[in-house]
Amino acid sequence: MELRDNSFPEDFRKQLDLLMRVRRDVRRFRTDQVDEAVLQRCLSAIQLAPSVGLSEPWRIVRVDSDAARAAALANFEKANAAALESYSEDKAKRYAKLKLSGMREAPVQLAIYCDDETTKGHKLGAQSMPEMRRYSVVTAVTLFWLALRAEGLGLGWVSVLDPDQLNRDLDVPAGWALIGYFCVGHPERISKTPELEQLGWEERRHSLPIEIR
Repeated sequence: MELRDNSFPEDFRKQLDLLMRVRRDVRRFRTDQVDEAVLQRCLSAIQLAPSVGLSEPWRIVRVDSDAARAAALANFEKANAAALESYSEDKAKRYAKLKLSGMREAPVQLAIYCDDETTKGHKLGAQSMPEMRRYSVVTAVTLFWLALRAEGLGLGWVSVLDPDQLNRDLDVPAGWALIGYFCVGHPERISKTPELEQLGWEERRHSLPIEIR
């Protein structure tokens, strides 16, 4: 593809816009397996992500064993029950109807961490804002997410968890901070509208809250 003035053709921009619109946080997966070559191709997108000081602080744990998955699922269910109790009547009823993880169905499950103690990058850009390493991992996850969607796969970000318990269950180094637990697989369906919006939990903003100083 030849680029003029560093811009991409209009057709490419339209496809990119569509990809971002149908990215979606997936919780309803089919149980058929993910092609390993496709998964590895999508994971390689992580290496294209920017990172503060070129620290590349992302660390990936593939959760494959029955024991590890059972522990992660139990963790989610306990945290989910606690969250349900925190809501008042009407909101609790709505919360109880939400499907907030695909951990029972998703064939691929990953815990992605930030190595807060990495020496790579020599702390460039992270001395005054160490959280920049974690933001770098989130950026990497976003590229992974888009790569998956382009391959017809979906990703579900599970955040209803006790991270300390998960860290113990997965036996990760003390300096690693959990960014998220991710379910990957073939989605049952894809929509341009977030499921939480479809179910009346919250509405998406249609304008950016930009302030001028």
